[in-house]
Amino acid sequence: MNPTRRELLWTGLFGAGLLGLRALATGLPKDLLLGEAAAKTLPAESLLKDPQFLILSTSLHGDPVNANTPGTYEHAEIQHSTDPRMKKTALQLGGKTYYAAAPWASLPQQVLDKAVFFHHATQRSAHPDLPKVLQPDAALPHAELLPALFGRYLAGALGTTQSQPLLLCRETGLAHASLAADRSLQAISVAELRHTLSAEGGALHRLRQLRNHSLDKVQAQLRAQGTRAQQQQVDRFALSEAQAQALSEQLLDNLAALKDSDGDGQVIAAATLIKLKVAPVVVIGIPFGGDNHFDSGFVQETEQTCSGVASIALLLRKLQEYGLSEQATFALVNVFGRTLAKHGQNGRDHSPNHNTTVLIGKPFRGGVIGGVTPQEGDFFASAVDAKTGAADAAGDIPFAQTLASVGKTLGRGLGLPKQLVEEQLGAGKIVSAALSGA
Repeated sequence: MNPTRRELLWTGLFGAGLLGLRALATGLPKDLLLGEAAAKTLPAESLLKDPQFLILSTSLHGDPVNANTPGTYEHAEIQHSTDPRMKKTALQLGGKTYYAAAPWASLPQQVLDKAVFFHHATQRSAHPDLPKVLQPDAALPHAELLPALFGRYLAGALGTTQSQPLLLCRETGLAHASLAADRSLQAISVAELRHTLSAEGGALHRLRQLRNHSLDKVQAQLRAQGTRAQQQQVDRFALSEAQAQALSEQLLDNLAALKDSDGDGQVIAAATLIKLKVAPVVVIGIPFGGDNHFDSGFVQETEQTCSGVASIALLLRKLQEYGLSEQATFALVNVFGRTLAKHGQNGRDHSPNHNTTVLIGKPFRGGVIGGVTPQEGDFFASAVDAKTGAADAAGDIPFAQTLASVGKTLGRGLGLPKQLVEEQLGAGKIVSAALSGA
């Protein structure tokens, strides 16, 4: 990678003057590094309570996630892989017993305690419709996608260098998607990220130098015009040289294991970007079976379900290693689901009528939201009771609003105020049963 390209990436990732990297190197809040005057201009969003980073895994392929998750094992007419690795297995969610493919049941109970399996319909059946799924009911202004909306409000609260989402996998189909009227999704490959951060003389090798220079500058400013409270803040948050070096080595060790387009590589990269506070939303693409029309015996579905759940488990371990397990939420959202009814084991067709979104994080209470009902020779997502989360034909979230309710519930879980969520997202309802603090 040429020096000019690398410098552009540094600036894009960490801002002018590598502000984000300096904040990491010193342990100091960005307002102190910016100075008192800049601190006064911080947006109101910085006052959000319990904001969450979002790692969003999405795919335009329409993976068959919905065929293997809790809530789709109650009907004998639903077809599942017969591979022993995918056997029907009991798991506990919110104090209740459900059944799912064995890989999901392999997640630690502390993960399942904060995992929500939300049954809904995207009402989309074409691969290029993924941006429309991420803009439910076209309720967002200026065609803004949910990741952009969430990032815009979360950036100030999380202290990230940039507000717009960062894309690590072009195969999601969002590489050229418009986030809003005047912005497109910023993409960087895992290989580019690894080289930018870990190359000799790269960003992470500069942590120690940045620490010393930034601390000296901040302390000089505070001696001249700082308050006693600001001086105490430096004393409280500042990292030692040894701590900065240990952090650098930890991140470099993880970056060394990255592989381009690999699910594990993406989740390690995503966790690293959040540790570096680059963006409030990182978009990845963990494969979960793909476009499996001709997946005889559900071989690909089996292999990728096993590897996909393993990648999620790795992500959660990395977040814990970085001290971020209570500050980041994982969401798995696809453009559509797959047909469930038994038609032989030659693959599955597109299903606009049923999908499953997976949400895992501190804001969520383990459980299954909604369910499925037999209809038109296959299965449709049920209407949902917003208070209990139960599938209910008379529920106040009708079939057509289940996707919008996913977006609202996720936004509320990420820390956006209820009034803001209601105003910005229009249709659908927040499902309080899915939220741990409700």
